[in-house]
Amino acid sequence: MARTVAMRTASGGLRELRPRLLTSAFVMVAVAELAYFTADGVLLPSLPRYVEGPLGAGNVAVGLVVGAFSISAFFLRPWAGRMADRRGRRLLMVVGGLIWAMSVAGYIVTDSVPVLVGMRLVTGVGEALFFVGALAANVDLAPPERRGEAFSFASLALYIGIGAGPFIGEAVIDRFGFTATWLVAIGLALTATGLAARLPAMVPELEPEPSDEPRRQRLVHPKGLLPGIVLLAAIWGMAGFLTFVPLYALDLGMSGSGLVLGLFAGVVVLIRSVGARIPDVIGAGRATRIALVLTATGLAVIGLWREPAGLVLGAAVLGLGVALFTPALFTIAMDGVPANERGAVMGTTSAFLDVALGAGPASLGVVAAAFGRDGTFLAGSGMAALGLLLVVVTRLGVRETSPTA
Repeated sequence: MARTVAMRTASGGLRELRPRLLTSAFVMVAVAELAYFTADGVLLPSLPRYVEGPLGAGNVAVGLVVGAFSISAFFLRPWAGRMADRRGRRLLMVVGGLIWAMSVAGYIVTDSVPVLVGMRLVTGVGEALFFVGALAANVDLAPPERRGEAFSFASLALYIGIGAGPFIGEAVIDRFGFTATWLVAIGLALTATGLAARLPAMVPELEPEPSDEPRRQRLVHPKGLLPGIVLLAAIWGMAGFLTFVPLYALDLGMSGSGLVLGLFAGVVVLIRSVGARIPDVIGAGRATRIALVLTATGLAVIGLWREPAGLVLGAAVLGLGVALFTPALFTIAMDGVPANERGAVMGTTSAFLDVALGAGPASLGVVAAAFGRDGTFLAGSGMAALGLLLVVVTRLGVRETSPTA
């Protein structure tokens, strides 16, 4: 758990500073997340290129393959959240990492789109378990007043991973082929699993109930529903960006998507490191609204300015929006939630992430087939704008969270 740091004053007394965030356990979780999400990043350019190349399929198949993992993850995340509250965060991270690695091993022998979709469904099982366990651990290990900062730092692992992973994936494909790429991803996932196995179990203690009747644990937690819907609206377009930018960059005459994905991830990493406290300082509700404006704008720039410069600029603006969005939104979702219900709230909210990452690429693949790949970014921009409207109408985050010094 979090520790409070104190320093000795000139008079010899102790002055309490902000509670400590970067404990050894918190850093261990972050390093495990880094290895896992780098493995995810390796797959980002690899799967679309594999589907369009060796498997000889088109945009719709690309969207189905990339998004298929989210179907199983969607149904499992609420259950995973409840299991994290009952059995602990470490167990979910270890089992999830192993399942993810085993599913990618199946890619090696896959020679058709339907079989690859099946393997991706198994990948989603591992994703649901690892993701929910890791994010619940981040919350447990952070002081309440530093949770926005904690989500910022912890999510650096995700965006460093999806920034570095594509460079690794494209380099390995070009030099050694797809089988070697899958093996690299498996090795990274097993590294994450090994690190997670060294963590404490992190089983939350049940909080005392005001009545004699024990609180019934909920599979779908109502506190996570509205934040989850907003998450869906914001991530829908980002899912299309990550799916189709490897191919869109080639359409624009670029040599690959590594530069664009690296820039996108680099902007997120910069904001979430240097500006990690922004959601806590300006308030999670305000940060969410600003993030949605930036997300919609960045995707619109990519879709309307059909040149490499437009893609690069739009990716940078999108990165700014994403950098602010998820730490702020999850801070809102977790505000006032007891420790033994955090996994359930995390599972409910993050399930909408799976809807976005699954239905987003699949639906936007149809848009790409009908209107071109640039149309996918405009559609994603429209979804982010709808999310902003929902936040404004419901006043999400206005009452739940307020700026801190």
